[in-house]
Amino acid sequence: MEKEQTKSEKLVSIIVPAYKQEKTIKQDLENILDTLLQTRWDFEIIVVVDGLLDKTYDIAKSLENKKLKVFGYETNKGKGYAIRYGMARAEGDYVSFIDAGMDINPNGISMLLEHMEWYGADIIVGSKKHPVSKVNYPFVRKIYSWGYHTLVRMLFGLKLGDTQTGLKVMKREVLVKVLPRLAIKKFAFDIELLTVANYLGFKKIYEAPVYVTVEFGKSMFSPKFLFDKHIRNMVMDTLAVFYRLKILKYYDDSSKRKWIYDEELQMRVNTGELNND
Repeated sequence: MEKEQTKSEKLVSIIVPAYKQEKTIKQDLENILDTLLQTRWDFEIIVVVDGLLDKTYDIAKSLENKKLKVFGYETNKGKGYAIRYGMARAEGDYVSFIDAGMDINPNGISMLLEHMEWYGADIIVGSKKHPVSKVNYPFVRKIYSWGYHTLVRMLFGLKLGDTQTGLKVMKREVLVKVLPRLAIKKFAFDIELLTVANYLGFKKIYEAPVYVTVEFGKSMFSPKFLFDKHIRNMVMDTLAVFYRLKILKYYDDSSKRKWIYDEELQMRVNTGELNND
């Protein structure tokens, strides 16, 4: 007889940012929901539709239940903003986010959560560079990934093989400290999150394997990637994080009055613990 899994007492919040995903959002959410129902974790899924530009919100809203909450706002503001919006409404002891579109197999969520427990980690990063990851994505993306990783390592010294895969899990304590300080709305959100967490003393940041499949046609980066506007914006946002960290000392407690407060984000992390007045 197969041994029944011991249920965890911890609640997990999974943020799913979605932008113009009307063709896949129903299957995406059903896959995530079905996957998590087979694990030992109690969970909530928080979908944030980043701009009401198609039927993504309506389709997601039709699936809403006790485990799945759906939010949205009129204007597209970027993936980083959408994740922060969801995090501010999360109630979990662990908070995760995974990209919609299912380039990343949702089974990875459970894998990352188990790594959180095994290592007593602050953050677990899904990594394409993990030795047991299964990865299938275009060569041009590999070139981009290598170049960007080199830049990040030089600027911030993060000892990670991959920072950009859209699956991460963190302790709530990390979220409470880091979330109000974040400024990135579109590009380089992952880097800002990891850099600020590391800077604030959350050093237990480890990698876990993922299963990633990206079709070339779905890639946001063109073959002429060196001239792609997304690459330029990513680099500029990354340099802005460096400038805020090293020059402005923006992320320090002493700079609290300078932190950007957005009422729509409600940076109280859903419990009143934080207030950027």
